[in-house]
Amino acid sequence: MLKLNHKNLDVWKLAVKLVSTLYQITSKYPKEEVFGLISQTRRASVSISANIAEGSSRKSLVERKRFFEISRSSLVEVDNHIEVAIELGFIGEKSINELDEKLNELFAKLSKFIEKAK
Repeated sequence: MLKLNHKNLDVWKLAVKLVSTLYQITSKYPKEEVFGLISQTRRASVSISANIAEGSSRKSLVERKRFFEISRSSLVEVDNHIEVAIELGFIGEKSINELDEKLNELFAKLSKFIEKAK
């Protein structure tokens, strides 16, 4: 694998860990959601770390920030999917608490990361 700088970023590492958590949680959703909420949640979660990685490889600050902001938007999309899953009763209290903590931590760190981007 490539030895690129984004892999040293805490914000990227948190995003990758969120993917793992969401894959575990969504594996317990009803099977009829495989092409619906499961797929959408997983794809949006992968997009968070992917856009951090892609943004980190861009030369201009404007481009870097654009990809980092897309990453944050994907995080908001994941939050929406989680809210829908909660409403549908797919997620238990323990998972809700775990996700709440992870989503809020990543949102705060990603926001600071965007603000400080050079």
